[in-house]
Amino acid sequence: MRQLHFNLFIMGCGHHKAAWRHPDSQVERLGDVRFYEELTQIAERGKLDAIFFADGQSSDNVSDGPRWFLEPLTMMAALARATERIGLISTVSSTFYTPFVAARMLCSLDHVSNGRMGWNVVTSMFDSEARNHGYEAMPDHAWRYARAEEFVDTALQLFDSWSDSALVMDRKGDYAKVDQVRQILHKGDHFLVDGPLTLPRSPQGQPVLFQAGASEQGRDLAARKAEAIYAVAYDLPSAQSYYRDIKRRVREAGRGVDVPVMPGLVTYVGSTMEEARRKQQELDELLPAETSLRQLGMFVGQDCMNWELDAPVPPLPPLESFKGPKGRYATMLRIVEMEKPTVRQLLGRIAAGGGHCTMVGTPESIADQIEQWWRNEGADGFNLMPPSLPNGIRDFVEQVIPVLQKRGLFRQEYEHATLRGHLGLERPAA
Repeated sequence: MRQLHFNLFIMGCGHHKAAWRHPDSQVERLGDVRFYEELTQIAERGKLDAIFFADGQSSDNVSDGPRWFLEPLTMMAALARATERIGLISTVSSTFYTPFVAARMLCSLDHVSNGRMGWNVVTSMFDSEARNHGYEAMPDHAWRYARAEEFVDTALQLFDSWSDSALVMDRKGDYAKVDQVRQILHKGDHFLVDGPLTLPRSPQGQPVLFQAGASEQGRDLAARKAEAIYAVAYDLPSAQSYYRDIKRRVREAGRGVDVPVMPGLVTYVGSTMEEARRKQQELDELLPAETSLRQLGMFVGQDCMNWELDAPVPPLPPLESFKGPKGRYATMLRIVEMEKPTVRQLLGRIAAGGGHCTMVGTPESIADQIEQWWRNEGADGFNLMPPSLPNGIRDFVEQVIPVLQKRGLFRQEYEHATLRGHLGLERPAA
């Protein structure tokens, strides 16, 4: 029976840029792994499919608030030991990692977690990140996606470099069957990798591969390789357009599998609409205009610091000429086109979630909207982006999840022990 999927996207004190300023924030604990363990345990109590961490390779404008703190793959080992069922997903940059390093870490973590690991492959985007890894500037879009495809293919070969039956541990004979552990001998445009991995095949066979593809190349790669897809959708029509396009591409790739599509979702939950709006307003009022303009500049790829707050948004370049993350930029263009906001209004709109869908309301009204998206080819589930942590995810787990469970749209208990099981994905053969 088809049911919703939910991941908790953990980002600092929450996805609202002012969340760390709120009196209830736990900004002082961002370096304490127990803070992330507690968040993951809340998500596990709600029977969510997984928790997810994004990642970045530079720290700009540190006065604006926390963005990155603990390295996510490092944290996963601790989270695996603090939980039992919930999946664990980390971002991995195909531009800066090598396939062997990434595959070895991910395979290790799949063993540590008994089969709960996933990886979200990104190409990275900023010159400041590139200069931390030996590049003068970020390589162009086509180069990064060509490298990403080779990166994924090579890592998948490494995951399968041990057969499932290779390990025998015969104390009077062999530790492993030599003919079932193979070199991959990969030699491509970007990587030279002999293999095999230094450890046996993991419980899931391969950690679950996520991707967020918005550009033509990104959508094509996601449709051919990804096992689950993160999406940016600010309203149901834009969600449906992306959902239908991706599902068509998956079919045309001849994969014969159902790839869950999970847009980002920001929620403000209240016992009344007024309470929910008050929670949103509390955070919006804590956001300095300068910080917001700097964030907007990152999203639209230009300096916005001198934009007049109460004037209309200046004309933005067409999507085709934008060199940054195209999915988010397409969302900015759609918000400007549909809502015709002033600069100040746009800043408020993207303060949490950067243009992802935002639902403000009671548990029942939010459940209604989630169900509408799910039933009408908008989403197979959502990547939850609480505006504040821990309160935002606690509100969702304690108030919205029970409504969805009562409607039969979400699991009452975990039925599987692996992330693949939660997502309804088959274990790939070696």
